[in-house]
Amino acid sequence: MTVPAKLFQQWLTSVAGTTSHAAVCRAAGIKRSTLAQQLVRGRVSLATVAAVSRSLDLPVVASLAAFPTFTNLTAGMRPPSTAELLSQISDTDLLQEILNRNVAAENLSESNRVHLSPVPHRSSVRAWLDAVGPADLRQKVARQAEIAPQNLSAQISANRLTAELAIESARISNVGLTNGLVATGLLSPAEAGWAPGAREGALLEISNSALVSLAAQRLEALSRTLRRTEADSAATRSIWENLG
Repeated sequence: MTVPAKLFQQWLTSVAGTTSHAAVCRAAGIKRSTLAQQLVRGRVSLATVAAVSRSLDLPVVASLAAFPTFTNLTAGMRPPSTAELLSQISDTDLLQEILNRNVAAENLSESNRVHLSPVPHRSSVRAWLDAVGPADLRQKVARQAEIAPQNLSAQISANRLTAELAIESARISNVGLTNGLVATGLLSPAEAGWAPGAREGALLEISNSALVSLAAQRLEALSRTLRRTEADSAATRSIWENLG
């Protein structure tokens, strides 16, 4: 997702004054050539807007809301549900929590706390969509955004989702509009308004049975992905063998 270069330059002038593009890029940790290419093409990425905003100590959501496409973003912020928080805990961390609880039960001791991996994790987009959506969420999003369902599926499989689709998914699911942007990695939990330690708290509160069920669902999704990958690899090898 991008914003018009003209609007970006107007916003940049309003927040950075006469600071040169070179200085802005150095502070934001982006290449000067990257920004120059985006400006020439007439579209600036949201990642660039976010990076510049962070370098200027500006709220990233408020900066995005300065652009017409995202004007309702700030007003649409809401705390994540427990399911959303759990969706942003990696498969590995869920399994580690299960192991820790089992060891604690066997030894009649306190369970060790898991140091959670940062978000996003490798299946964060799919996990978030599964956590927030009705069964037909993907079909509704594809229809509303007027994109082919297979194109949406390809993004999800690659653990990507444009900001537009993430926000539309949140709107359809009636959850905070910024929460999906955490799953995509555009925003940090703090930038999206999530309370400090919210994920850790959700993991601490989930029952043993619910934790195991959630991990099982994740492993089943991972199994399906691996089967598809293995089938694709086998098909590719077969083609090369036939050609050779």
